[in-house]
Amino acid sequence: MKYLWYAFLGLFSLGCLGFLASVALLFGLFRYYGTNLPEYHQLKEYEPSIITRIYAGDGRLMAEFAQEKRVFMPVETIPNLLKQAFISAEDKNFYSHQGVDPTAIARAVVTNITNLGRGRRPVGASTITQQVAKNFLLTNEVSYERKIKEAILAYRMEQALTKDQLLELYLNEIFLGYRAYGVAAAAQQYFNKSLDELTIADMAYLAALPKAPNNYHPIRKREAAVTRRNWVIGRMLEDGYITPAQADLAKTAPLEVIKREEERVVRAPFFAEEVRRELKDRYGEKSLYGGGLAVRTTVDPSLQKIAEKSLREGLMAYDQRHGYRGPVKTGVGIQEWGFNEMTRPNGMLNHWKLALVIDVGEDAAIKFEDSSEGTIALEDLKWARKYLNEGYARGPEITAASDALSKGDVVMVAPLEDQDNTYGLRQIPDVQGSIIALDPHTGRVLAMQGGWKYGISEFNRATQAKRQPGSAFKPFVYLAALENGFTPATLVLDAPFVIEDRPGHFWSPTNYSNEYYGPTPLRVGVEKSRNLMTVRLADYIGVEKISDYAARFGIDDDMPPMLSNALGAGETTLLQITAAYGVLVNGGKKITPSFIDRIQDRHGSTIYRHDERDCAACGKLIRWDGQAAPFVPDEREQIADPTSAYQMVSILEGVVQRGTGVRLKELNRPLAGKTGTTNESKDAWFIGFSPDMVVGVFVGFDDPRSMGKRETGSSVALPIFKDFMKAALKDEPLLPFRMPDGIRNVQVNAETGARARPGDSKVIWEAFKVGTEPTDQMYILDSNGINLMRDINSQRPAYAPEIYRPTPNNADTQPMYPSEIPNVQNKPNLVYPNGRYDNEAPQLTPTQPTIPGQRSGGYVPPTYQPQQPQEPEQPVPVSPNTGTGGFY
Repeated sequence: MKYLWYAFLGLFSLGCLGFLASVALLFGLFRYYGTNLPEYHQLKEYEPSIITRIYAGDGRLMAEFAQEKRVFMPVETIPNLLKQAFISAEDKNFYSHQGVDPTAIARAVVTNITNLGRGRRPVGASTITQQVAKNFLLTNEVSYERKIKEAILAYRMEQALTKDQLLELYLNEIFLGYRAYGVAAAAQQYFNKSLDELTIADMAYLAALPKAPNNYHPIRKREAAVTRRNWVIGRMLEDGYITPAQADLAKTAPLEVIKREEERVVRAPFFAEEVRRELKDRYGEKSLYGGGLAVRTTVDPSLQKIAEKSLREGLMAYDQRHGYRGPVKTGVGIQEWGFNEMTRPNGMLNHWKLALVIDVGEDAAIKFEDSSEGTIALEDLKWARKYLNEGYARGPEITAASDALSKGDVVMVAPLEDQDNTYGLRQIPDVQGSIIALDPHTGRVLAMQGGWKYGISEFNRATQAKRQPGSAFKPFVYLAALENGFTPATLVLDAPFVIEDRPGHFWSPTNYSNEYYGPTPLRVGVEKSRNLMTVRLADYIGVEKISDYAARFGIDDDMPPMLSNALGAGETTLLQITAAYGVLVNGGKKITPSFIDRIQDRHGSTIYRHDERDCAACGKLIRWDGQAAPFVPDEREQIADPTSAYQMVSILEGVVQRGTGVRLKELNRPLAGKTGTTNESKDAWFIGFSPDMVVGVFVGFDDPRSMGKRETGSSVALPIFKDFMKAALKDEPLLPFRMPDGIRNVQVNAETGARARPGDSKVIWEAFKVGTEPTDQMYILDSNGINLMRDINSQRPAYAPEIYRPTPNNADTQPMYPSEIPNVQNKPNLVYPNGRYDNEAPQLTPTQPTIPGQRSGGYVPPTYQPQQPQEPEQPVPVSPNTGTGGFY
């Protein structure tokens, strides 16, 4: 008995020593590993990296920017069943342990001892608290040292944070695959659902993912994913969170990944990228990719879709006019077709398909990679004449499919509407372009497409491409004239103009038609896009003033004072010049183009608003008792006289009615605008507007080169504008351009600018500032300055006998080169409809006329003594080396 007692005492002593040793060991471990651990108290104020979301103007999602896709959800908004699914799967004793679960540790120790020598990864016993410690404060290193640190931190965190706070951090931080961090982002990525829409089966699948998302991929490893999901459902049943009936139903539910509905997402990648750049410049990359910003943009999704379609169809129309550059691949046998999937060419539209030509005759038979077949009709192949000499020439006409295609060709095709199994031949245009639409009263950009397709490059030709605007700049030269004493009816001599721009070098611009038209009303100079009139005006007004207007309107802040810049030889972006046209239509008030209406931070507070006007009587706290609408001040800077701006709008309306934009006339809408084409047709523009929307279009090669003979703003850019406006304004009411006070409308002869007389057939309403209405006296700007003309017919210059030859309405694209100049009696009778949309223009009391001032600008008293009539001006000889200009 005594020996048993001694044995008991010995064992007890050993047990005490072992316990003391264990305590000492644990104390030593805590002491050794517990120092220099990361600070965990900041987790109380932790703000995880969450998604920045970009929304369209109608509230639909447009884009997301994040390094980790995460949507932060407070723990109280997370459904209880979802919390319980994760607790059952990851840490069933979460609400009872102190950060470390001894039972789970013991079970893991036994399992790891059993697996010794089997080469298996050690099994952990991490609680949710330990996982929070690892995810936020430690690394993913697999080692006992990390596990010890993890346990120490978990214990300390349990003392500082509540269980709900720890669970909130865990459910928002955990990586669940598909680039989704946190349960809210994962619910959207996998099921396109919000958390409150998830089923028990959905919740169980999400709870199955934390261990290894790639091992339970819903498509690639579907069987393992369903097995793991059902295991979680069983654990939830075992823990009493769901009933047996709920468990059985959840286990039989299919595992389906649901993509976001296309109609719930706005696709505008060029616009989204522009917003991303602005957010990065404004707040930096950290806030952009992790700040959880909510950005409401200005884009109108319906207009954006129209802009994208109009630009693409316009670029394809130009491209097809210049011929077919050949198939994607040749010599492909039917045996190999469909077995090796071909790479789609970069820039190919999503709805286009690759097809193999299997037979050619009058039509072409084609086969797709899924073995289905179709036909390319001859009618849709006639454009595919061979592309020659960079588009300046084409091969012979297509009379059969065999003239364009060969058996074994791999081609791009697009299905034709309302025609089964019939396709059209397609090719990716070489030419590029852009279109932008904005509100001229606020500067809000409503739509923007910066190229053929986003992804070929991120380069935005609406905001980043600086190109020469050509004649699209001319309205600002003429606006300067209107603000410095000229009227729309003032005559300007269209005749040779030569200037020595540098020693020994003479510059002599020409009109597009290479002809001269003599005394011409200022209005016609814009409508017909006359170069010589523009240069003469700019020289008289002063090139410094032209540069000032370019800077004032935001077209070019540093335009050199050179006469060639009056013809658009400077450089600007489509956004800049479109916004400048917006100033014209809004009455001369400056606007700042904006892509963003409002930005909110992660807490919902507004940190940026484009409209910063103060409205004391606005807001949800203001009680409505039938009082008048609150007054909101107009703080836009007035940078042009409203009457001068309206005169220019009226003139640009004439461009559509009678000038280079006459193709738009058939829309029967109040529209105005201006074409622009640069030397050798390297850049084509059309900037136009309705009373409430201004739209700019640019087309050109990224590496500037000629677009081809007679390709101009009227033939390339204007049709895109036309298609856009036709669709965009389809259901909009007809409204005239708004006329300010101080304008008097007078009927004048459209050809001469003189007050209309009985019998005149070419009569329009012209907009004059009160006090500048025309009389029987007429003034002309010629090489001698401002001169009085008694009769326009008596000033017919000998060197320009064809000045009375009427130019065609679409002179920008089809210039006339007659072999015989008609005289004034036999010239065709052109129809000039009223320039305004009201039946009777207001008539005011006539006042003394005012004549244009000298180079310094401003009005001068009507006591000006004109020079005596002189002999007709003779042409100035031009050096053989003289440049010809070429902007029109």
